[in-house]
Amino acid sequence: MLLANACTNQPKVSGVELSNIDATANPADDFYQYACGGWMANNPLKPEYARYGSFDKLAEDNVKQVNGLITGLAAAKNEPGSVADKIATFYNVGMDSVALNQQGAEPIKEFLQNIAALNGKSDIEAQILFLHKKGVHPFFGLFSEADFTNSSMNIGWLYQTGISMGDRDYYLDQDARSKEIREKYVLMLTNLFRLSGYDKLVNEKPEALAKNVLALETRLAKGFMSRHDLRDPYKSFHKKSVSELAALIPGFDFNAYFAGLNLTALDSLNVAQPEYIKTVNDVLKTAKPGDIKAYLAWNAIHAATSYLSDDFVTESFNFYGRVLSGREQQQPRWKRVVNNVSSALGEAVGQIYVAKYFPAAAKENMLHLVSNLQTVLGERIQSAEWMDGATKAKAMDKLHAFRVKIGYPDKWKDYSKLEVKTDSYFANAIRSNEFDVQEDLAKINKPKDVTEWGMTPQTVNAYYNPTTNEICFPAGILQPPFYFADADNAVNYGAIGVVIGHEMTHGFDDQGRQYDQEGNLKDWWTPSDAEKFKARAQVLVDYFNNIEVAAGVKADGSFTLGENIADNGGVQISYQALQKARAAGEIQGEMDGFTPEQRFFLAYAGVWAGNIREQEILRRTKEDPHSLGKWRVNGTLPHIQAFIETFNVQPGNGMYLAPDKQAHIW
Repeated sequence: MLLANACTNQPKVSGVELSNIDATANPADDFYQYACGGWMANNPLKPEYARYGSFDKLAEDNVKQVNGLITGLAAAKNEPGSVADKIATFYNVGMDSVALNQQGAEPIKEFLQNIAALNGKSDIEAQILFLHKKGVHPFFGLFSEADFTNSSMNIGWLYQTGISMGDRDYYLDQDARSKEIREKYVLMLTNLFRLSGYDKLVNEKPEALAKNVLALETRLAKGFMSRHDLRDPYKSFHKKSVSELAALIPGFDFNAYFAGLNLTALDSLNVAQPEYIKTVNDVLKTAKPGDIKAYLAWNAIHAATSYLSDDFVTESFNFYGRVLSGREQQQPRWKRVVNNVSSALGEAVGQIYVAKYFPAAAKENMLHLVSNLQTVLGERIQSAEWMDGATKAKAMDKLHAFRVKIGYPDKWKDYSKLEVKTDSYFANAIRSNEFDVQEDLAKINKPKDVTEWGMTPQTVNAYYNPTTNEICFPAGILQPPFYFADADNAVNYGAIGVVIGHEMTHGFDDQGRQYDQEGNLKDWWTPSDAEKFKARAQVLVDYFNNIEVAAGVKADGSFTLGENIADNGGVQISYQALQKARAAGEIQGEMDGFTPEQRFFLAYAGVWAGNIREQEILRRTKEDPHSLGKWRVNGTLPHIQAFIETFNVQPGNGMYLAPDKQAHIW
């Protein structure tokens, strides 16, 4: 039913790696330690990682596979201008450390000279347009995205961008760590201004430039919509005419900006965060021209650091790697270059990746598994006692309308217009950015292409897109610890099955539930059912808010709610699918001393095995809408009654939660 060998009598392994288990731990008290303690002991943190888990190990293995494919092309004689030649050239230029170190800041020199020479408002606006075309987004960004009221069409989205520390709270919080981060940020800016030579171009001390950039970004950060409000799709959808946008930001000539992007026919767009645009207007109106120029120069430098000499890379790593995440050393050059090439020519690399590493049978098997879980989710919706018939009918319509994408796209992206040359690594990155920007902006006011993928095939991840109502599982994730081709199916239901259920549940989490079957932002819930949903979701908010992730630091149950709902639903759905498969005789009994149900939960926990640095715990708690790996296990499973029963968890045990305290949603 799931795998080709599921319907044969071939011997199977259990899929449980016994060395991953810490038998000294009590699964009823700390299931994460029990299921993953052995893995964590056997896989200590590597210096280049802030977090290293089974998920990261698979990603690392994939990078090695992709590296083998790319180096093969790099060593070959390829037809000039072919995709293979573009991949090889991009890689070879990036790997030439001697040339990169000789070039130093030279590849970015013209950018900085032009910024230093800016004189007046029109020059600054022209430079913002120039940088946006290059994929660098100071102040704001313009992108194509679905019209929430007509999801079959793409429209322009004007979005808040332009702060380089990732989250606005790094600029605004007054705790000791945030202050230290800002001090180290200024130090990085100072060193990079000096390395780039921009300080000499404008005859300013690099320390002063750095402090002025922080001050300007802090002003922008104060206007940023919070990460919590960003989770409410209604708060980020404000369709306005171009004249209404102009009234929000009279200090910026958007008519010239749109003309420069060949969007002269644009009459309306979504201004996602109008209050932020007002902040930009205020900054452009009142900030000193020299400070705005320094900010634009920093945006250009920041975009370039990964593609310049080692001293630039090191300065950037010292802040973003060491300070924010606690990483001890930079990734080796080959990994960084492979990842950059895989990003710039993602589907081209993906095409050769799936040809070698993704068997056709795996795609068919995944489609079967998706169908099984879709059936179970439908059964759970129909049996939900808290929903009325009208809401259930709409939910079923949405479930049946899911688009399913497995492995790789049906049609591949055309890279014929992307130029890759031997002039510089940074120049290739900028040309790749230009290619992506032009491709993206060309979609505005055009019908949405639902065959497009939001991830490359080699990516170790999965996603749900509410505006296309699609679930996507790239080839890269369809390997252990997610997908076990030769193991009993219990572990597949516990691992990739839960991932599938997780992505399906996103269609019905606190965000996804607000979109209808066509992907439009539309309230299809009865008022009573909507209130019941919110009350049930609040159980997870409150529960995760009480989890202490580090000394004195709690998890953010509101920020992580969507992912926690999806984890809860994914486990429930896939476990029920396991039971159906077991009843049909498709699951083996006890193996390696574990029942099918125990193997299911061990496989689920094994996906999140990992070691993590304290700095990364703090960073992810602030920036990542996913709960930390430990709490995706120990925070999710107490709400699953089947887990409580499978491991005989009793009142007083650390994993125990009474049924009336558990979250019951999907």
